Amino acid sequence: MTAALAQVELTWIEKRIEQWLRFGHPVEDRILDRRRRLMRFAPGSVFAFVRWTANDYGTVIFCLDIVRTVNAGEPFQTIPFVRPGAESLLALSSWPKVRCALEAIDAIEAMALDPSAISPDYWRQVGARIAAGQRVSPYTRERHEAWLARRRLLS
Repeated sequence: MTAALAQVELTWIEKRIEQWLRFGHPVEDRILDRRRRLMRFAPGSVFAFVRWTANDYGTVIFCLDIVRTVNAGEPFQTIPFVRPGAESLLALSSWPKVRCALEAIDAIEAMALDPSAISPDYWRQVGARIAAGQRVSPYTRERHEAWLARRRLLS
């Protein structure tokens, strides 16, 4: 039996609805029409999904979700536009909070690390610290090496 792929539907209507992946590695990317595409992810994939919506008066929604797709039988949360759902590692809304998380992603990429390959616990911590109005602890090479060692032990 093959594992089911999680799918994310992205919509892009310039200056109205803009949804995109900030990071992640889909196994399939299919264009549905000029404004929509469907991306599929293997179980265990981590990706960041940004949703921005505006109306005539300005921004209505600005959200960032970092999620891990699950294997069949694992519990998951429902997340808009992600089917059937995924494990939520970070969920933020409002530009100031999303901006802080995007800065954390930029810092990880500046260390030449793939944000989808770092410790899921770090994304949980980032979300909790931002939600509490605290400074985000930086992700370090030492922390990454500890995560890789822990992952090797678990597999």
